[in-house]
Amino acid sequence: MTMKEKKKVALVAHDNMKRDLAEWVDWNWEILLRHHLVCTGTTGKMVTRTLTERGGAEEISHFDITLLKSGPLGGDQQLGSMIADGEISALIFFWDPMSAQPHDVDVKALLRIATLYNVPTAINRSSADFLISSPLFEHDDYRPVVKDYTSYIERVLK
Repeated sequence: MTMKEKKKVALVAHDNMKRDLAEWVDWNWEILLRHHLVCTGTTGKMVTRTLTERGGAEEISHFDITLLKSGPLGGDQQLGSMIADGEISALIFFWDPMSAQPHDVDVKALLRIATLYNVPTAINRSSADFLISSPLFEHDDYRPVVKDYTSYIERVLK
């Protein structure tokens, strides 16, 4: 699957990391406006508020964002499904390494599915900066290599 020039970028942040993601979104709002954002619940509300404050109502009217459920309420699984269906171009997930989350298994599953489908994934501000500043991020001819799991499926079905 070839990535399109307008990417679907997933943004997720644990509660203690939402402020960091808001600052990152504020810093990168012009780049983000060129793409479709997919956010889990409260992260999406925070992203929308940050972009509205930064870009104003006129800029935001051109903004493309999808809000999913809150992560612990199923948003992580919704996002994982979108990744498995090839709908997400990149995942930016500011996770909190210092706090246990009530939905740690969902978080692990989300990161696992992103890895399985070779979705570019950033887990902190530095890796998010590298990801969106890569020349590959702005091109529409990049094709991530996804491993062929046919032999695994056939083995399991036997």
